[in-house]
Amino acid sequence: MAKKQLKTTENDASVEKFLNKVEPEQKRDDCRAIVKMMEQVSGEAAKMWGTGIVGCGSYHYVYDSGHSGDMCLIGFAPRKANIALYLMSVVSNNLPELKKLGKIKTSKGCIYVNKLEDLNGDVLKTLMKKSIALTKAKYK
Repeated sequence: MAKKQLKTTENDASVEKFLNKVEPEQKRDDCRAIVKMMEQVSGEAAKMWGTGIVGCGSYHYVYDSGHSGDMCLIGFAPRKANIALYLMSVVSNNLPELKKLGKIKTSKGCIYVNKLEDLNGDVLKTLMKKSIALTKAKYK
């Protein structure tokens, strides 16, 4: 049986072209600001992951089931209803800073935000840094 091909892989698609298609304009501006934050915090250029995720850095994971792959250290996806921030280690570890971030919803590994202005930018940067450090420590 052939190994399942992952859809969410780093690729050479243009982040800028992707962001230019995000609507409405306010969400597009928020996404550009998030890219700047991620690049500043990670020290790496933003890349496309699959067709709808923008991320910085990468790590390799292997689950107990044997499933493995690569994913961005931090990233986001503009969705119709909101922006999904992928800060998996922050959410899974339920860091106390989440309560200081602002108006958010969370799920297993994502933080959902409607507008960037609803968040404390300094807390978001801190959470990005912590997510990178925790993910790197877990997946050496």
